Formats: sequence, C-alpha cells, structure tokens
Amino acid sequence: MRNFAYAKASNSTEAIRLLGHSGAAKFLGGGTNLVDLMRENIEQPESLVDITSLLREIQENADGGVTIGAAARNSAVAAHRTIRERFPVLSQAILFGGSGQVRNMATIGGNLMQRTRCDYFYDAASRCNKRTPGAGCDAIDGFNRMHAILGWSPDCIATHPSDMCVALAALDASVEVEGRDGKRSIRFTEFHRLPGNTPHVETDLRPGELITSVTIPKLDAARRSVYRKVRDRSSYAFALVSVAAVLEVENGVVKTARLALGGVAHKPWRAGPAEEALQGSPANEASFGRAADTALAGAKGFAHNEFKIELAKRLIASTLADLARKDGAR
Repeated sequence: MRNFAYAKASNSTEAIRLLGHSGAAKFLGGGTNLVDLMRENIEQPESLVDITSLLREIQENADGGVTIGAAARNSAVAAHRTIRERFPVLSQAILFGGSGQVRNMATIGGNLMQRTRCDYFYDAASRCNKRTPGAGCDAIDGFNRMHAILGWSPDCIATHPSDMCVALAALDASVEVEGRDGKRSIRFTEFHRLPGNTPHVETDLRPGELITSVTIPKLDAARRSVYRKVRDRSSYAFALVSVAAVLEVENGVVKTARLALGGVAHKPWRAGPAEEALQGSPANEASFGRAADTALAGAKGFAHNEFKIELAKRLIASTLADLARKDGAR
C-alpha cells in the first residue's frame, strides 16, 4: 500500500472541494472494498476524503418513498422498519450481501461503487482491461465460472458483485449526486455502465461528484417482493445468479412486475422485456417460464459458466411462482 493523505470532511461541499479534479483522491465510507483494493495496490489514491460522519439519514418521503443517505450503514438500512415493510426485497438483498461485521461497516454509496471480484482483476500478473486499459482480458479464455452471460464485451466479462444494487435496480431507484456543477439525479439502471471497450469506466459519475443519497419511489407492489440468491456456500459468497422480483397479481393476472438479476452482467441487470411479457399475463408457470426465457434471450456463456443460463431461468420462474402463491393467499 502506498502512502496517502487523509482528510475528514464536515459537510458535502467541503468533501467535494477536498476531492478536487485530479482523480488522485477517493471518498472513504466504510472502506470494506476500497481498503482491500489499496492493500493489493489496485487502487492507489494519493488522498482519502472521509465522509463517514455525513449523509447517514434514512428519510421517509411524503410520497411514500424513501431517501437513504449515501453513508448510511447497510445494517441500518436492512433493519429499518419502513424498508422491511415497504421494500422487503432491499432488506433481504442486504442481508444476503456479507457478514454482519461487513454490513455494520459498509455504506450504501460504497456498495454502489464497489468493484468486481473477478480473480483476474485482483491478480497483478494477469491481463485485465479493467485494471489496466488495453491490457487484454484473461478471463475470456481462463476460468470464468463466476463471469457474465449478459451484456459482456470482448474487452471484459466481469460481473458486478453487489446484492443490494440488484434490488435497487428492480425498485426504480435513483442516485442523487452533487459536484462542483451542482446536483443531479441518475436513474439507477443508468448509473452503472456495461463494459464496451472501456470497462475501467464503471459508472456515470463525473469527476469530482459525490453520491449523496439513493431515492426509492413509492411502489405499493414492492410490499410483495423477494430476493433470491444462488451461491456456492450459504454464507459470505458472491452470487452465481440472483433475482430481485416484485409481483402484484389481481384476479389471477399479473398487474405489476419488476425483475432484476445479479451475478450475470457487468452491472445489475434489469430485465425490462421480461417485465413487459409478464404484464397482463396469467400468473401461472407458463407465463413465468416465458418471462424467464425472455430475460435470458441474449445470454451467451463461456467454457465454465454456460450453466448460469438455465440456472437463471429456473430461478426466475420459481421466484415468480412463489411470489404469486403468496399474493394469492392474501
């Protein structure tokens, strides 16, 4: 780890000023990913701007939505009564996302900014376009069991590791940011980027911008939501495939559907065409199977991860079926 300067910001304006424009500084929240990357010399910031005492409020909005401060701890969000009641998929996703110790330190903004856990990204001896632009991608012809089946490019097949972000993608959330040019709101589905030929550019943030909060709009149907995750072991493992689903059924017909996938792409994958296929369809296994096929229509695997395609289809269909049964029991 290289030497670095440290400063603690007293408000968001000061944090943005301290960060500057050079790209040599980073914001420090919980540090659960950034500090690991610094130890491995993958991230080498010249300075850290500590924002842990800022932006921690979880606020219920007048319209029925929620605004979550970027430095709110994951554990606090998962335990918040409004989140658990109105958006259970988010609480569940966070609880799937790491050990209790990690959740007590990790922040919402940090979760959005965490980087891939691809082994080749962490291995300095390997070629990785995300770590060193133009170097190549050893994962494509290497061991790629955990890698992407949707939205990948010849330059990168890494996946985004977050569970929480999958739920936020399904909930139509937005990311509120502030920089020297003012404030703006970014749709969550547009915040993370697909790799294209610039996999090292991972988000839509502009230089010097600070994530201040995440806003989840009112969605009554989200009370009937769930997060499902398939992983190699039951504790502290990243997803092979995960599903965040919202389903509202009325008179046996799908009234509202939201669907997002994790572990399958460079970003949390919102399955819009599958949602459209579900809208107005009978809430039965045939409809759920067709939606699953639609969600994976463009999927293509590699030597060790083709199984993810069928796994994702089955997980989508079974998750929707379980939600429909619960909705019918109300």
